[in-house]
Amino acid sequence: MKVFDNKIDLTIFLNSLGDQKLSLGFVPTMGALHQGHLSLVSRAVKENDYVIISIYVNPTQFDNKSDLEKYPKTIDQDIDVLNKLEFHNLILFLPSDTEIYSGNFIKDKYDFNGIDNKMEGKYRHGHFDGVATIIKKLFDIIKPNKAYFGEKDYKQLLIVKKLVNILGLPISIVGCPIHRNDQGLALSSRNTRLTSVERSYASRIYEILLSTKELFQYQQLTEIKAWVKDQFLKDSIIHLEYFEIADNLTLTSASTINQSTKYRAFIAVKINNIRLIDNIALN
Repeated sequence: MKVFDNKIDLTIFLNSLGDQKLSLGFVPTMGALHQGHLSLVSRAVKENDYVIISIYVNPTQFDNKSDLEKYPKTIDQDIDVLNKLEFHNLILFLPSDTEIYSGNFIKDKYDFNGIDNKMEGKYRHGHFDGVATIIKKLFDIIKPNKAYFGEKDYKQLLIVKKLVNILGLPISIVGCPIHRNDQGLALSSRNTRLTSVERSYASRIYEILLSTKELFQYQQLTEIKAWVKDQFLKDSIIHLEYFEIADNLTLTSASTINQSTKYRAFIAVKINNIRLIDNIALN
């Protein structure tokens, strides 16, 4: 595995791949790698000649300084995990803040037609401008043919697709299924901050989403939302931040069901002040 910590050397190497007309897949991460990340890498490996994975904890997408400080950083462990993969054309990019922002942590502003202010955006002010800012910077450096994002951060996936359209970039954005543990919990780097008991209990999130999918076939939306809210009212461990059923493409909150529209259920909770999100396709 080739490792680069500066964009000049990385660019020189990537330019040589362009001369050979080799396809390049890209998996951006913030580290603390888990099987969810590796499933993205595995997909990228199948579809590209070379795959680059970046590890960079981006400060401009954190609305909470404490959350940024507590975000798990396991770079040595991450490198060991990647070195064990049986793919020789893997590239790791480990930029510093200076390399990415040159000491100037300014977010770009984009018009995402309001989807950035729904759900996650409503609770994390400026988060998606920060996401778009770092993704654009990485795309400008790497210039991949395809970039891979997990559906756990479904809204982020839509934001990145819109970003590519806004900028007119020749990059295919590939959404990949949510990777879950044996108990159904969506894998996340933040899960490492949960105790084993909390992690086991958090499987209730997926159980409730599965029940929501079943209820969606015959219950009214108001009844489904009331049922979900009721599941958390007396829960002393999991605190519900939001639950929403929305249009799969626009993230517009559903008030009635249109049979020709695809819907998803979205949920955000906190366990011991550790924030977890999940979603599920309903039809």
